[in-house]
Amino acid sequence: MFRTMLKSKIQKAKVTQTNLEYSGSISIDPDILEASDIIPNEKVQVVNLNNSSRIETYAIPGKRGSGMIGMNGGAARHAVVGDKLLIMSYVITETKDAIGHTPKIIALDDNNKIIGK
Repeated sequence: MFRTMLKSKIQKAKVTQTNLEYSGSISIDPDILEASDIIPNEKVQVVNLNNSSRIETYAIPGKRGSGMIGMNGGAARHAVVGDKLLIMSYVITETKDAIGHTPKIIALDDNNKIIGK
């Protein structure tokens, strides 16, 4: 049997920009991607803590060191600059490997700097 488990979670990411004209995705500072073990083009679930929207898209790297969290394309309709997000990715694993699995969870401050792991 296989189970879907939380692999990575970025807590309280603050939206820094939106771009409706981009073809889609969420732009994330590569420092944040690396700290959370999310790779470019990986599927992510994005939950907006301000309006309760929940969408799926894929992560792309933004500008390193910028703290960028950018909602692009249709995803831009689900957030405004300043909204707080949870960004999560999942892994499918066998039950034997799921037991004791520990996800990589990081928290961000109001400037999207990593404050906890």
